[in-house]
Amino acid sequence: MKDKNYAITIFNARTIGVFFLLAFLAYGIGSQLFESTNNPEKYLGALLITANSVIVLFIGILLRKTLKLYNQLVANIYLFTRIFEAFALASIILTIFPKVNISGHLVYNLGMLVLGMGSIPMCLTLLKHRITTSWLAIWGAIGYAVFAFGFLMELFGKEWSLYLLAPGGLWEVTFGIWLLIREGKGFKRNQ
Repeated sequence: MKDKNYAITIFNARTIGVFFLLAFLAYGIGSQLFESTNNPEKYLGALLITANSVIVLFIGILLRKTLKLYNQLVANIYLFTRIFEAFALASIILTIFPKVNISGHLVYNLGMLVLGMGSIPMCLTLLKHRITTSWLAIWGAIGYAVFAFGFLMELFGKEWSLYLLAPGGLWEVTFGIWLLIREGKGFKRNQ
């Protein structure tokens, strides 16, 4: 008979935690610099946005390793979500070139909408299999649902995302810190 209390491992938890925090900073600072009319600042912003895209891609790859142990479909959805986000956000820097005609606002909204929708099943998997604490998984599922709704409304011309992105954004920071703190202590699961 198996022991009912055993440790859950989130593979590469500390690395994923650092990546969540770095992505938040890289895009936050990068997007501000990218809006500058000063070319060196604009190019530094583009570099940070690109770094964010690489980071979120690795978040998807690394977290997929844990998720696939519990639900292969959710693991693949989450990876696709992060790939889509990475390419959508990276495409924003193409607006540097005068002949490229894409809406940075539209691709950002689409990237965030897909991130929100694709992260809900990930958080529900964290909850169902008790991979994280219940409060953190529930917060993530609700936060990303609210987050996604805000960006969906942006596509219909309603400027709601600014008001509705906080629960999902703060969850990412909290989850990153939680992974850094909890990684060395292991995760206990009770069935």
